[in-house]
Amino acid sequence: MKATIITQGRQFTVKEGDIISVNRYPETKAGDIVTVDQVILAGEGADVKVGTPLVEGAKVELEILENKRGKKIVMFKMRRRKNSYRRRGHRQELSVVKVKSIAA
Repeated sequence: MKATIITQGRQFTVKEGDIISVNRYPETKAGDIVTVDQVILAGEGADVKVGTPLVEGAKVELEILENKRGKKIVMFKMRRRKNSYRRRGHRQELSVVKVKSIAA
């Protein structure tokens, strides 16, 4: 069974057993279970349920495998004057999650 969910401000199409990387869930650690009830589409084949905007009673359980930081991104802005530049770095906080179950 597949489901399209909204979590941490982004949409993902997942099935049971998938491992995805999302923005970090606050106040969680490895092994915790997170329930997502914002399901847009659930099912497969002829028995697909499409929400308007969400599917009633559908939920997806995610298990947090690890919390980590993403790759460093450097923003660099150079102006055409002597020593006139700006450099900023950023590392996104991420949670690696595994889809445990989909209930529609």
